[in-house]
Amino acid sequence: MRLLLDAQLPVRLARALTSAGHDVVHTSDLPRGNASTDRQVREAADQQGRVVVTKDRDFRDSHLLQGTPKRLLLVVTGNTSNAALLALFEAYAPAMEAALEVSDFVEVGPEALVQHPRP
Repeated sequence: MRLLLDAQLPVRLARALTSAGHDVVHTSDLPRGNASTDRQVREAADQQGRVVVTKDRDFRDSHLLQGTPKRLLLVVTGNTSNAALLALFEAYAPAMEAALEVSDFVEVGPEALVQHPRP
C-alpha cells in the first residue's frame, strides 16, 4: 500500500509499516513537515496516489464532501498508546489492505474495521 501518515500518528508507525513492505510517507517528510496544512496533505496524497491515514475527522469531511483525499483510512481509537496503535495496525493489516482494494474510505478502531462502499 502507498500511504501518507498524518502528523498525529507516530513516525514509529510509519517505520513499522515500511518494514512490513508498504510505501509510507509521514507528514514530517513533506516540504513543510508536520506544519503542512490539511490541504497540502490531501494534495500530496492525491498527486502521489497515497491513502491518507489519520485520526483527524476533518479529512473524513473533506473526503465525503469534496472527494479529497481520494482515499482515506481513518483511525478511530481516541487517545491510545503507540504500542496499542502498532498492535492495532498489526492485527488489522490484512483486512485493511483488502478493504482498501475495493473501498476509498475505511475506518479502523479497536473493535472493528468498517469499509464504506464507493459511491
